[in-house]
This record gives sequence, structure tokens and C-alpha cells, in this order.
Amino acid sequence: MKFVAFERAKQGTGASRRLRITGKTPGIVYGGSGEPQLIELDHNALWHALKKEAFHSSVLEMELGGQVSKVLLRDVQMHPFRQLVLHIDFQRVDAKTRLNKKVPVHFKGQEESDAVKLDHNLVNHVTTELELNSLPADLPEFIEVDLSGLKNNGTVTLADIKLPKGVKWVSHGRKAPVLASATAPVVEEEVAPAAAAPAAAPAKGKGKK
Repeated sequence: MKFVAFERAKQGTGASRRLRITGKTPGIVYGGSGEPQLIELDHNALWHALKKEAFHSSVLEMELGGQVSKVLLRDVQMHPFRQLVLHIDFQRVDAKTRLNKKVPVHFKGQEESDAVKLDHNLVNHVTTELELNSLPADLPEFIEVDLSGLKNNGTVTLADIKLPKGVKWVSHGRKAPVLASATAPVVEEEVAPAAAAPAAAPAKGKGKK
């Protein structure tokens, strides 16, 4: 995915505020062999780009001053209640250096699974993103998980799927996570109505003397 950035000459709170008034968003590009570089982006174009999943999860092509370089989105600062991007950070990408990046998990096929078709299970998407390690060229935009083989009360873990070539999961010492699980619906048992209590026998009145 490609976007256009422009060099930004001034920095500071006042300069950034004036930039936003003109419909621009201040930003910075850092990392790699170069020095941090101040940039600005068209706010409307950036706002629409941020709505796309790929802008958050994939290696981006940034055009700046006629040159195109590879970057990753690293941070976005939003206004607390207005639809306004206050600041954005990108990190330069070295084609020969492995990187860590969180990518979304997409699920498919659950409606064709026995768990849903035959046993009417409810399917829970437990893990919605994974942190992966790879070279920039190998980084997938998302990981697709096929749930068509899901059985009654079954689970699918990361160990059950194959990651793309050259891609590793960043475990941080954890076991392979559950990606999705199927749960049988709870059937409420009908409670039989309680038997009516026998009517109390009328008290015998005392006879007349």
C-alpha cells in the first residue's frame, strides 16, 4: 500500500497546530540508518487510509520527495473526541532485517463445519491478531484460518495451521494460542411444575353443650 508524505520544516506545538488548521497532519519517520525525519501528510487522505486494515498491518510504500521507501506504521495519536489525527509515526524498514509486526487473523469456513452444521455450536474467535517475525518481503497482510474442519466442542490452535514460508510466531514464552473454539449451545431443562399441595382438612368445630 502506497501513500504520499511531504517534508516538514518546522516542529513544535505551535507549528503542529497551524499545520492541522491547513488540513495537514504532522508526523515523523525514524529508524534504519537515517536520522529521524519530520513529515506531513494530507489529513483527509490519511484518515481514509487508516480505515484500511492493510495500512496498519503491512509494509507500506512512502513516497517522499520523489523517492519511495518502505515503512511500518508504529503509532497514531488521535484527538480524544474529534475525528482528527494529531500525529503519526512511521519506522523505516530494512529489506534484509527481520521485523516483528502484529497482523490480523481472518477466519473462514465455519458455516461449513460439522460443529455449526450438525451440532449447532457457537464459534468464538479467540485470537484476532498475531505478532509475527519475518523479513519485510515475507510479512503477510493477514493470517487466514480455515474453520471448516471444526468439530463439536472443538478448538483450533496456532499449532494446527501452517504459517507462510519464512514467517515465525513471536511467542514471548507462551504456548501456541487457541485461535477459535466451538461451544455447544446450552439447553435449558424444563422444570416440571411442583405438585399441588393437598388442601388442608377443615378443622372440626366443637359440639354444642
